Amino acid sequence: MESYALLVAATLNAGTVLAIAALGLLINERAGVVNLGAEGMMLCAAIAGFATVVHTGSDWLGFLAGMGAGAVLAAVFGVLVIYLSTNQYATGLALSLFGVGFSAFVGIGYVQEKLPQRPSFEIPFLADIPLVGSAFFKQHPLVYGVIAFVFGLMWFFYKTRTGLVLRSVGESPESAHALGYSVRRIRFYAVVAGGALCGLSGAYISIAYTPLWVEGMVAGKGWIALALTTFATWRPARILLGAYLFGGVTMLQFHLQGLGVQIPSQWLTALPYIATIVVLALISRNPAWIRINMPASLGKPFHPGS
Repeated sequence: MESYALLVAATLNAGTVLAIAALGLLINERAGVVNLGAEGMMLCAAIAGFATVVHTGSDWLGFLAGMGAGAVLAAVFGVLVIYLSTNQYATGLALSLFGVGFSAFVGIGYVQEKLPQRPSFEIPFLADIPLVGSAFFKQHPLVYGVIAFVFGLMWFFYKTRTGLVLRSVGESPESAHALGYSVRRIRFYAVVAGGALCGLSGAYISIAYTPLWVEGMVAGKGWIALALTTFATWRPARILLGAYLFGGVTMLQFHLQGLGVQIPSQWLTALPYIATIVVLALISRNPAWIRINMPASLGKPFHPGS
């Protein structure tokens, strides 16, 4: 039973990585912008956060550095696609490719570096509960923070004026512009905020999830996070549940290996990506359902003068 408790704990940890990035991409897409550069932003943030912790010894400065790296790259992306009207999909792919190469180049000197002793976290008393304690109450603070953030984002989107305006920009930018709102500025802020969250996710990988730096260590998680927004039909709570589902599939491979299941390791490693493809294929069978839930102007440029 203890092994199952550890599997649950690992699932929450792995799901947190995906949830943070996917929630950032959700903010982008709710404003009508598709950013395919999550993988590159997360990699750059991972090396930025890791290098900061190596030199300062502070995890929280590392997280801030990762968020800053993600925000800067997202700002460049935002200027290109929002103000210079470049193609969102091509620019996002270029950003992803840039991040892969740039992080590999910058991170050469950090491959052998080690972080200071990792702190352990637990909630007093609750962590001592048999099985449940080790599964749910010995997690990094960001694991609980992302759950609180989901509820905060739901309140922001559906209960605040600013959230309603952001959603209106993604649904009908022409109407929002006619009411006097700066569509481009709102989209730019949403893109930067989404990039900062992708950066936080990348930094979490290299600082807390697997505290080391290896070239390409994000390993497709940015693409899975991007798929999660569609899987969750652009709803924050569903993104969290989907992140835990994919996190569980990711951790299942290690659990099965520990149980001695005789399955080729290549198949086990491919499980998260196979699950992503299967889920997207199932969702795509009902395009009308996707159209009903997705922001109406997603991926469409907006020109104030037109």
